[in-house]
Amino acid sequence: MESVYSPEELEATLGDNIKSLRLQRNLTRETLCERAGISLHALKNLESGKGSTLRTLVLVVRALERTEWLGALAPVISINPLTMPRIGESRQRASKRLRSE
Repeated sequence: MESVYSPEELEATLGDNIKSLRLQRNLTRETLCERAGISLHALKNLESGKGSTLRTLVLVVRALERTEWLGALAPVISINPLTMPRIGESRQRASKRLRSE
């Protein structure tokens, strides 16, 4: 079972992961900022988990060449065959709700 994290915990974990990857790649904050096209302040906020924009996250992840991380944020939605209408039948409107008396 997957643990439920608060937004603050997720931001902190994500920031730690980004900082660890930056250090593994032996990149200074300034170098990563230059590659990502963001300000030093924006990177510090992202790494510290103190809030950041989605744009900053995407730019940093791309600069670190980890775009596969973004796939987990926006997975491709597949069609469930159980929810597909039968061939030849297309719904025109929703069914009326039955009244409970």
